[in-house]
Amino acid sequence: VQLQASGGGSVQVGESLKLSCAVSGNLDKVSGMGWYRQAPGQQREVVAVLTSSGSTHYGDAWKGRFTISRDSANNTMYLHMNNLKPDDTAVYYCATVPAVGPFASWGQGTQVTVSS
Repeated sequence: VQLQASGGGSVQVGESLKLSCAVSGNLDKVSGMGWYRQAPGQQREVVAVLTSSGSTHYGDAWKGRFTISRDSANNTMYLHMNNLKPDDTAVYYCATVPAVGPFASWGQGTQVTVSS
């Protein structure tokens, strides 16, 4: 599986961004896809997950503000980010679920910077 994330940028508090993740390859060995992030000085954490069956799960900090979705026809996964806050500043990655193991794959990160 090959993943390529894009769509990051610098925005003001309260604005929105849409991250995209172009997906290629066989997803039969993974149970879904997800967005992860790593803020400066912090460990990487799960933002949102979209399972192969279509279920979505969000980290508490992003429930109600972020939406994960998938366009199967275009092999693209999205993260719609609304009402952005300075704490949302991080490098965001798309990856398979599970994110570790023999079938895991990560895209390159895309920087999101939110300033007040």
